[in-house]
Amino acid sequence: MPRTDDPLAGPVACVDLETTGGYAARDRVIEAAVILLEDGRETGAWSTLVNPGVRIPRAIQQFTGISEAMVADAPTFAQIADELASRLEGRLFVAHNARFDYGFLRAEFRRLGRRFRAPVLCTVRLSRALTPGERGHNLDAVMARWGIACDARHRAQGDARVLAELLQMARARFAHAELGGIVQRLLAAPRLPPAIDPAIADELPEGPGVYLIHGEDDALLYVGKAKNLATRMPAHFADPRARRDQELAKRARRIDWIETAGEFGALLTEARLVRERRPLLNRRQRGADEGWTIRLGDDASGARASIVPLAAAEDPGDGYGTFRNARDARCALEGLARAHALCAKQLGLEQGEGSCVGFAFGRCRGACAGRESAAIHALRVRMALAGLRRRAWPFDGPIAIRERDWRGMEDCFVFDDWRLEGRAWDPEVYRILAGFLERPLPGAEMVPLAAARAATRDAGADP
Repeated sequence: MPRTDDPLAGPVACVDLETTGGYAARDRVIEAAVILLEDGRETGAWSTLVNPGVRIPRAIQQFTGISEAMVADAPTFAQIADELASRLEGRLFVAHNARFDYGFLRAEFRRLGRRFRAPVLCTVRLSRALTPGERGHNLDAVMARWGIACDARHRAQGDARVLAELLQMARARFAHAELGGIVQRLLAAPRLPPAIDPAIADELPEGPGVYLIHGEDDALLYVGKAKNLATRMPAHFADPRARRDQELAKRARRIDWIETAGEFGALLTEARLVRERRPLLNRRQRGADEGWTIRLGDDASGARASIVPLAAAEDPGDGYGTFRNARDARCALEGLARAHALCAKQLGLEQGEGSCVGFAFGRCRGACAGRESAAIHALRVRMALAGLRRRAWPFDGPIAIRERDWRGMEDCFVFDDWRLEGRAWDPEVYRILAGFLERPLPGAEMVPLAAARAATRDAGADP
């Protein structure tokens, strides 16, 4: 008899799918496999190729080894739906990055006018919980860590069997009470606003992307990025103490998301959507049109500053700093004045006759009272602002940032002189790219295109 205190003792289905792509609403299943477990022992195995009714991209064929010829005579999903549903009925649905496989099955059943639901355990999340000190929880990393072999990697039955072995090893290695607490926590449904269909939590993918929260009349309330959509988006509603999260919980009516191949793509997508769609509850949107910068004028003092929109400049690099709004730029200027004992009146931060307020309190060296020459003060102003100067483009030409996820989904972004290809100067894009170059994100690769193109030309040249 199965142990009643063992959370994985009951009927379990370890599931893996291969698909034509990463977007469940558009792409289709091309292979499915189910390994059945009872009390940790395998009691059945089933797999089949599936004719998707659409072409299989070449990258997917190379990734999985499944060609269009192999699925030409395979059954359609409609033809396997009854058998698959019967094998999954009443079982715990286990998959690696389970939101992907579960979301695809729900989408395929939905196309047939059928509803599919099951309790879901994600082995990515299980791996993180069981080995919290380890980095990397994709299936290859898990296999290496637990010593699991697979002779049919990236095929549905081979990958599903890896999951079955992982569960068996976890049951043997961890105490039932400890493992039970972890699994129960992972199975707990996230809290969502009452107007949101709770089934949406089952569909959120375990991966990076951007989520969009809509309110009444489909008004866009909020856009956010996530390293993990399945955990980040529900976090807004788990314990809404912040005023914005309380407002979101009250007004949310619908949730959408956009998956990206990595975190860098999520950052850029979030910045673009916030700029273009102007969600009501994104703080950065208030007063932020195209960004602002600090300029120094050519008046007699040589140090008078003005805060101007970046869009008004022919060359955004002429200014000091890129700010989301004029208030942030003024705060930065005031902070530099205090830190470097600069004259607020000479900078243009104060008006009126006489010396500036800071001079009376020893926070100005006296440029406004004749104690410091205008030339020296202007030099100190430029030195204080130098740290805000936009960095010079550190490459000989354009670069590409490429990201590829475990499914083979790839994003590629081309930049030149801090601008995203085909786009105008954007201070948020500058901030994202500059940050990435200082601290690259996992899974993202930077490629200097000038060098790559030169190498391609050289390789094709006649000897």
